[in-house]
Amino acid sequence: MLNILVLCTGNSCRSVIGEALFNHLGQGRIKAFSAGSHPKGQVHPKALATLEAQGVSTEGLFSKSWDSLENQPIDIVITVCDNAAGEVCPVYLNKAVKAHWGLPDPDRVTGSNDEVMAAFNETYRALEQRINKMLTLPLETMPADELTAELNAIGKLTA
Repeated sequence: MLNILVLCTGNSCRSVIGEALFNHLGQGRIKAFSAGSHPKGQVHPKALATLEAQGVSTEGLFSKSWDSLENQPIDIVITVCDNAAGEVCPVYLNKAVKAHWGLPDPDRVTGSNDEVMAAFNETYRALEQRINKMLTLPLETMPADELTAELNAIGKLTA
């Protein structure tokens, strides 16, 4: 089973949705975690509502620092925000394949509740599309350089 870490600065929206979706869609093949370099300390309620509306389990999801995963072996790191992509990852992640799947932060959207929820739903759909595409790859047998290139290409997909 591959261990995937979805990183974002705050670990409250995009990375948490990614963690839940990877675990939901990659059952038996992937174990996903999420973390942040500067976690907000709580998962955004609209991120949880979005997952629940799609029938994806939110059990065990919480906002945490990447330091809390220091003893967890990680095979693939996917950053979902530009800030996290630009940060130097902790040493324990040096051997992991790294890719960037930048997405707008739905927490920064202002407007009506419907407009904000639409942003969270768009984040969900983009991650779902990218994860489904990733799961078609022979992840377990691909050389690291090919995997990195494929994952970065997937990160450029638009919903």
